[in-house]
Amino acid sequence: MKKLFVSVAATALIGMASSAMAEECGTVTVAEMNWASAGAISQIDKIILENGYGCTVELVSGDTMPTFTSMNEKGEPDMAPELWINAVREPLDKAVAEGSLIIGGEILNEGGVEGFWVPTYIAEEHDIYTVKDALAHPELFPGAEDESKGAFFTCPAGWNCRITTGNLFRAFGFDKGGFELVDPGSAAGLDGALAKANERKEGWLGYYWAPTAILGKYDMTLLDFEVPHDKEEWDTCTVIEDCPEPKPNSWVKSEVFTVVTDDFANKAGPAMDYIKGRTWDNRTAGKVLAWMTDNQAANEDGAYYFLENFEDVWTQWVSPEVAEKVKAAL
Repeated sequence: MKKLFVSVAATALIGMASSAMAEECGTVTVAEMNWASAGAISQIDKIILENGYGCTVELVSGDTMPTFTSMNEKGEPDMAPELWINAVREPLDKAVAEGSLIIGGEILNEGGVEGFWVPTYIAEEHDIYTVKDALAHPELFPGAEDESKGAFFTCPAGWNCRITTGNLFRAFGFDKGGFELVDPGSAAGLDGALAKANERKEGWLGYYWAPTAILGKYDMTLLDFEVPHDKEEWDTCTVIEDCPEPKPNSWVKSEVFTVVTDDFANKAGPAMDYIKGRTWDNRTAGKVLAWMTDNQAANEDGAYYFLENFEDVWTQWVSPEVAEKVKAAL
């Protein structure tokens, strides 16, 4: 009877502790952004916050500008797990200074990356690590209509990066260096060309960005532009269609952070430590996205795949006690 009493009492205490934690954290609204990496991390947050910290998580549809505007003006949703803050830098800085919004952890610790890429096997075999290195070897990059030239794959029509890539193609001298700018026709065409080259172990050179599913599937090397980002040149020429005299320039890294409201930060308790500490690199995110693409998986499926297969990553984000709770839930 004594053992039974102790067991019942212990169970009651655990229940009270869980209830207190849930009451402290309460209901949390989390923006599930409409691109894959952000969608996956929002589902990861839901699983960890609910099972590890006793929160009740409600996911709401989101996108960069509408979500930020709503958080800034209405204080909802409580959290944007993956906000590309370059697009909202000035109003975000103002909101942070006023204390209405709080910047959490840098969820993509390498940031959002754009640039010119080559397959890593080409980079290693031929020592191609900079834009100038690639420019010196058009023979390594087949695919142009003129077989005497190297192929440089640009963005499909309608994408802003098509203008930028075209200007940088000329700025670095590819147009006079034996290269032809190749239009892939569509996003699927761009992906198809990159995938085909990798499957055949052929050369490929062109624009892409990370984190993405295809760069999670294929090992690609980002070329060094060897020039800093020149904002004035960028704004007045690099992004202007048919700029007459473009100069060498480089993309600036897109900073990607979690942003929460002050209301959430005040009530979250230990969960706020998790929000500040969790982060993953583009390669890890890309592997999850590649699995999701190959399996036609939803964001929630991707979250479970990550938690089950990348335990060494996410257990660094939480305490051992929280990690055990999440593992038990899985």
